[in-house]
Amino acid sequence: MQLMRKYVLTSEIAREIINKAEEKAKEFGVRVCIAVVDDGGNLLEFRRMTGAPILSIGISQNKAYTAIAFGLPTSKWYELIKDEPALLHGIVHTPRLVIFAGGVPIKVNGQIIGGIGVSGATAQQDEEIALAGISVVENLTNIEQ
Repeated sequence: MQLMRKYVLTSEIAREIINKAEEKAKEFGVRVCIAVVDDGGNLLEFRRMTGAPILSIGISQNKAYTAIAFGLPTSKWYELIKDEPALLHGIVHTPRLVIFAGGVPIKVNGQIIGGIGVSGATAQQDEEIALAGISVVENLTNIEQ
């Protein structure tokens, strides 16, 4: 038996993730809400770009939460449940679950350290913005051992 090393997503890194995601949103010319949560689904950082839809505040946070809950991008959910009527019609009543693109887990060495959720543009743009944000983590080389 041994202890497992756990990576922690810091608020400083979460802020950089949001900055990078916002850059991508600006490239698309869209205004979105961006949420970053830790591995327990707790909000670390949040930004609502000026003019982003108010409804997107909660959706972005729920996308981030959904991404860490099962370690899957939210874009994968519909494919998993579309041919299962009980799941398709029942799971959507699960609080905080979002089954369309824009939520992506953040992983280091296969370990989920958090999630990002983006809402306010098209589902595809939301996901691309989220992926741009998490590229910050992929480019980190200074992981504390």
